[in-house]
Amino acid sequence: MLNLERLRTLDALARHGSVSGAAEGLHVTTSAVSQQMTKLEREVGQQLLAKNGRGVRLTDAGRLLADHAARILSQVELAQADLEAQRGQVVGDLRLAAFPTAVRGLLPAVFRALRDDHPALRVRSRELEPERAIGAVIRGDADLAVVLDWYNKPLPVPEGLARASILDDPVEVALPEDHTLAGREEIDLEELADEAWVAWPEGEFCHEWLLYTLRANGIEPHIAHRAGEHHTQLALVAAGLGVCIAPRLGRDPMPGGVRTVPVRHRVHRSVYAVWRADADRRPSIRAAVAALKVAGAACGP
Repeated sequence: MLNLERLRTLDALARHGSVSGAAEGLHVTTSAVSQQMTKLEREVGQQLLAKNGRGVRLTDAGRLLADHAARILSQVELAQADLEAQRGQVVGDLRLAAFPTAVRGLLPAVFRALRDDHPALRVRSRELEPERAIGAVIRGDADLAVVLDWYNKPLPVPEGLARASILDDPVEVALPEDHTLAGREEIDLEELADEAWVAWPEGEFCHEWLLYTLRANGIEPHIAHRAGEHHTQLALVAAGLGVCIAPRLGRDPMPGGVRTVPVRHRVHRSVYAVWRADADRRPSIRAAVAALKVAGAACGP
């Protein structure tokens, strides 16, 4: 009889491509992963891993069993979802990933509501950028993710995932309060062509969106500073060191010395939840999505 937890370990190895990646995804040590694989090889009587430089790779037998493991685990998830749905109770564990602004601006209210309404539900969360959060859901490392895309640059959502809209997040430009444009009711991005920008770290989805959008408006941006947190970006703007994009979600309290001005051609981003379609009937996911929608509505423009 194949051990389900060992199949889960093999599946994680196949998805992550390394022992360390599998250990991180499963929240165990690398030693635990190696031990599980040794036991699984003993159970099946075949070598499943082979050395590959400093790492390992799956053998032909390992890839064959990993394919079966993925299907078996999917069926187990479906069975769990059906059992939860039949019982109709919001219980068990729920692993949620969200981008940093959503963690600050949405999740405290969501977790409080879930704790009050469903005390038998145990929720764990972590911050992940949208693309990594979607990857975590696909791999089974997270049950639900809160992600975003921009009005002019959608985030690819692979097949097999369900989604629900949470809120439409308006975006403004943050300027030092003594900036010549700070008193305006609206602003065109083209008017900021010569400004120093405070942006997200290079390679992040929002950083790539900013470059894409400014260049589409004929601006080759001068990125003076990079910071992952909006409050850090706003602090740099308050010090007169540049301008930045300021979504409304999660930006309060605004620091002194900063003024925000709407963009004439409306700029916004869509915030939504994604989860695996085979877990769609789980009451815990439905409860979490409902709580996210309530929190999103409370953050309205």
